[in-house]
Amino acid sequence: MKKIVILFAVIMATISCSNAQQKEFSKDALQGKLTTVENKEITFKEVLEKHKGKTVVVEIWAGWCGDCAKAMPKVKELQANNPDVVYVFISMDKAFDKWTSAIAKHELKGDHYWVNDEKGMKGSFGKSIDLDWIPRYIVINKKGEIELYRAIETDFDKINTTLKTLK
Repeated sequence: MKKIVILFAVIMATISCSNAQQKEFSKDALQGKLTTVENKEITFKEVLEKHKGKTVVVEIWAGWCGDCAKAMPKVKELQANNPDVVYVFISMDKAFDKWTSAIAKHELKGDHYWVNDEKGMKGSFGKSIDLDWIPRYIVINKKGEIELYRAIETDFDKINTTLKTLK
């Protein structure tokens, strides 16, 4: 019986640790290469530094992603209710032109970057932020600390609550 209790405790500890929210980005994530709409290379660290002192919502998405398209009205509502927040969109689209077309199609307002990696979500940037689903939302406070690391399209209540605590 003791072995079962110990095994259960180990399993619960493992699960709770794996679901923990990250508080900072890994070195690999910060060094991740992104492409601007002007087709220039920039690191994720440079993107974050550009918005230092501001609350930031990062959305990782793609034009081909049905769940991303379904979430767009919620994103626009989030933007309307939180105009003081910076919105950074990072695309996992497979081609530059598909990405820029999707920005126009969805009329996305914010800063836009593209992960130019043929492995897409399974590439180095995706791995560095533990990307397992899109759309994925990350909320960063004015100090540059991660407040919410792993939110998806069903977590808009959690995103809104987090943003309210940061005002």
